[in-house]
Amino acid sequence: MCIERHLTTALLALALLAPALQAQDYDLVILNGRVMDPETKLDAVRNVAVKDGKIAAITKDAITGADTVDASGHVVTAGFIDTHTHSSDKYSIKMSMMDGVTTGLDLELGAFNIGAWYEREAGKWPMNYGQAVSHEMVRMRVHDGLALEEPIDAVDIFNLRAASVKDDGVSGWSVTVSDLDQINQITRIMDENLRQGAIGVGSTPGYASAGISTYEQFEVQRAAARYGRLTGFHTRFHISNQVPTEAQMGFAEVFTNAALLGAPLLICHNNDYGWWEIEEKLAMAREMGMNMWSEYYPYAGGSASIGADGLKPEAVEGMLGLKYEDMMYDPGQDKYLTKEEYLEIVAEDPGRTVIGFNPARYEWMPLWLKTPHMTVGSDAMWATEPRSYDDDPALFAGHPRTSGSHTKVLRMAREEGVPLMFTLAQLSYWSALHLGDAGLESMKVRGRMQEGMVADVVVFDPDAVKEGSDYAGGEQGLPPIGLPHVLVNGTFVKRDGKATDALPGIPIRYPVEEKGRHVPATTKQWLSTFTVDDGALSAPAQ
Repeated sequence: MCIERHLTTALLALALLAPALQAQDYDLVILNGRVMDPETKLDAVRNVAVKDGKIAAITKDAITGADTVDASGHVVTAGFIDTHTHSSDKYSIKMSMMDGVTTGLDLELGAFNIGAWYEREAGKWPMNYGQAVSHEMVRMRVHDGLALEEPIDAVDIFNLRAASVKDDGVSGWSVTVSDLDQINQITRIMDENLRQGAIGVGSTPGYASAGISTYEQFEVQRAAARYGRLTGFHTRFHISNQVPTEAQMGFAEVFTNAALLGAPLLICHNNDYGWWEIEEKLAMAREMGMNMWSEYYPYAGGSASIGADGLKPEAVEGMLGLKYEDMMYDPGQDKYLTKEEYLEIVAEDPGRTVIGFNPARYEWMPLWLKTPHMTVGSDAMWATEPRSYDDDPALFAGHPRTSGSHTKVLRMAREEGVPLMFTLAQLSYWSALHLGDAGLESMKVRGRMQEGMVADVVVFDPDAVKEGSDYAGGEQGLPPIGLPHVLVNGTFVKRDGKATDALPGIPIRYPVEEKGRHVPATTKQWLSTFTVDDGALSAPAQ
């Protein structure tokens, strides 16, 4: 009897001790934080356990692990997902990570030679990374004869644009209309990149409105649709407010294609004239079951090469009614440019990065903060001068959106009284939701603060978090305030406000397929499919 009693007592002690013993096996515990999840609407003080790169537990119970962070007074939530990160420049990528970004994708401009690009970038990112295949770069190969044999991405684009005019003075990619054979060349190349796992097609007809025909645009979207993948757009007539070329007309073109193809659609930086109409139509499309959404970034200034069509006098002075000295800022010189200075630089250095301001955005920004499924895509740019990963961020010359978009949204939303849960959906959940609905498995386990999800996590002070960067020289790359910790796949990439230099980012892509899905467009095919041939017309009635 005594032996049985001691045995029962021992077994009970082991049973009570088992949770504690198991808890010791956690790699990391984040204690006492305000855990927030936009999908389940959890908003409560909880303890979070991380094991093998995943969220192993979210609990009220006391837990311990090999490493501990006290998150008292801080929000603990899913890391931010940026679908508009224009660089493989790790100096700039580091700035985005410091701003809370745990997944950075370029779904607007994209990259070329996708399989080789992913091989080149493996093991080099503090955040998760991925690319669409670039419509613009493929057009450079077809219309300008650029070899483009190596993997390339947005950091190369200004040099490529300059190279496109070197031989004949014509940027064929932007002004040459494709014939049927050239359309098929373009879609065949895109198909090969999609076969290699590209997230979708990135298309920029806003930079090639004179060259990309409506039928080419349709076939490009169809190439992505054959794989069930998205097309991300810088739409034709992006900033125009002039009938009949207002921005909404450019949206109507790609929206119609996507709706007919049953394909996902991402409207990139929908933060200019006509955005309200576009958002209304996207909302109606979602109610009908279509996978469509948009992005914005919280700045009145946009970044582009100085030679862009949207910065020419007819656009700046005619369309927008602005003066150059009030709207065009050169971050390299840390000054605003006069029209004369603009014309001089355009002639000598058309690839130079400048920032153009649209004052109307100041009125629109508070509304973007409150628009459902309008996600935050920073349009993050690379440094104007090459920098190493560890260089001082104060040396960064470029748009402050690279280092401040996400924390600026948090700050502005707080000041505007927007519910924090809504803002977190804009920063992470809605991007993950739409990408997951497009069949991207790696995004079905991100953008959510739930047990079993990947431990891409940010920790920030909801009352103090804000951007540290601004337009002034020396401030354009400064890190945010009030966001001390960032984890990617369960590993700290930022701890106590400092980068750890860990590189745990993984590729975000579709599986490589054995065979492509390209179907060339032909006149004969169209006629046989959509018209009644002579035989049918002459056949007797049945």
